[in-house]
Amino acid sequence: MLDVDGVLTDGTVIIHPDGEESKGFNIKDGAAMVWSLSHGLNVGLLSARDSRATAERARQLGITLVNQGAGDKGVAWEQMLTPLNLTDDEVAYMGDDLVDLEVMRRAGLAGAPADAAVETRDASHWVSSHAGGRGAVREFLELILKAQGRWAAIVNDFSA
Repeated sequence: MLDVDGVLTDGTVIIHPDGEESKGFNIKDGAAMVWSLSHGLNVGLLSARDSRATAERARQLGITLVNQGAGDKGVAWEQMLTPLNLTDDEVAYMGDDLVDLEVMRRAGLAGAPADAAVETRDASHWVSSHAGGRGAVREFLELILKAQGRWAAIVNDFSA
C-alpha cells in the first residue's frame, strides 16, 4: 500500500487556472507497480487527498485498490484490508508525512522515502535511498519482491 503525494510524487501539485491539477509520476515506480501486480502482489493507493490525476495514474497502471480523500487513514486502511481478509502485519505501507504515522505503525513493513518527515522515517522499518517521486517506490517494491522470491521471475521476463 502506498501514499501518493510525497511518495509516488515529489509532493508538488500544480493547480491550473481551471482548478484541475497536475502531478509528476516516476516511470520507474510505475513499472515496478505493474510488474508487482503481474506477479501476484497487491498494490494499493491510500491518499488523504482526492485527485483526478491520481485516479488516472492508477487506471493507467491497472491499480484498482484505491482510497482517496481519506480523512482518517486508519479507517481507510481498515476499509481496504477487510475485503481482502488481510491483517495489518500482512501489508507493507510506504508513507512520507505525519498523516501516515498511524498506518505505518500498524503495517507489517513500513517504508519511507529518503526525504520523508523525520518522524515518519523514525517510524519506518526501512528508508529508501531515493526521494519521493524519484524511485523510492521502485526500490521498496524491489525489496519486497526479492524477499518473496518473485524478483527473479520479473527479471527473467525481460531476459528471454
